[in-house]
Amino acid sequence: MDNFKKYGKMSIDHLFKIGEEMMSGRSNGKLKLLYIMKILLEKTDEDHPITVYEIIRNLQFYGISAERKSIYSDIDLLKEFGLDIICIKGKANQYFIGSREFQLPELKLLVDAVQSSRFITYKKSAELIKKIEKLCSIYQAKTLHRQVIVSDRIKNMNENIYYNIDVIHQGIQENKKIKFQYFDYTMEKKIAFRREGEYYTVSPYALSWSDNNYYLIAYYQRYNGISNFRVDRMKNVQVIKEARESREEFKDFDIVDYSNKIFYMYSGKTEMVELEFDASLINVVLDRFGKDVFIYHKRKNCFCIRTEIIIGDTFLGWLFMFGDKVRVLSPESLKKKIKQRTKKVLKLYE
Repeated sequence: MDNFKKYGKMSIDHLFKIGEEMMSGRSNGKLKLLYIMKILLEKTDEDHPITVYEIIRNLQFYGISAERKSIYSDIDLLKEFGLDIICIKGKANQYFIGSREFQLPELKLLVDAVQSSRFITYKKSAELIKKIEKLCSIYQAKTLHRQVIVSDRIKNMNENIYYNIDVIHQGIQENKKIKFQYFDYTMEKKIAFRREGEYYTVSPYALSWSDNNYYLIAYYQRYNGISNFRVDRMKNVQVIKEARESREEFKDFDIVDYSNKIFYMYSGKTEMVELEFDASLINVVLDRFGKDVFIYHKRKNCFCIRTEIIIGDTFLGWLFMFGDKVRVLSPESLKKKIKQRTKKVLKLYE
């Protein structure tokens, strides 16, 4: 009755407004603990501790009033919850977050990986880095941002790549085929579909990261074998109802072994190859073929390897990179290809 006398002369809209304010205040009071955690996570680190008075002042920004004693209790609760809150004792105690889920060097590593990745577009890079910055204090985030500014790397132009990856994973998980259009860029930087826009239908088996690009490894019936497709060159990717091909060769398919044999994701016939390298290229060989590669006939100035390779133009190009510091020992067919390629190049300069 007293409340009615107090508010009776007010309009209905005004009463609703007062009710909303009362409810808002009550809700904010219950959220106080979460806002204290938010303040500590966002605004503190080892170099930027915060006092209880500053916490109270920050809470006011969210419409929450609090007493000093309640803040101490809340900090104890957050510690009990598992938050690593460090207290610097003094006339006015100061608090900051100690260890976090990700330490600053780890976040810098993630930012650099995102920034240097060619398949992630500029727009998506900025979005991801903004999210990474939220994993540290606002002060530490500035150091991450400075790291981004100095980066100037070529990025992918296809914004649909993230959707493509998601659909491909769906096809693999559901054991279904996918279809898509495949394209190249023209000299005018415009999309030109292969086969006049005809859809490719394949059985997806794996995604591989190679040479700064994502590739789909799939069985393609047209070639009756494994084919590789650049994910950023795929458009209108769709999962279809038809089940994937249950090919015998995919039962024990080893993606790591396959990736080691192939050069720049150009498929072809696998052959045993023997190569002789100059001793100075040992690091290059181990980086490319791994530490398990079979090395024999080690001498002071050279060493030989024997390994399976998918021989194609890209492999020949890789060999030519090292000039007279690598020699093909076998097979004879590869020697012949090297000679033919060398003659073609020489003709350009005659």
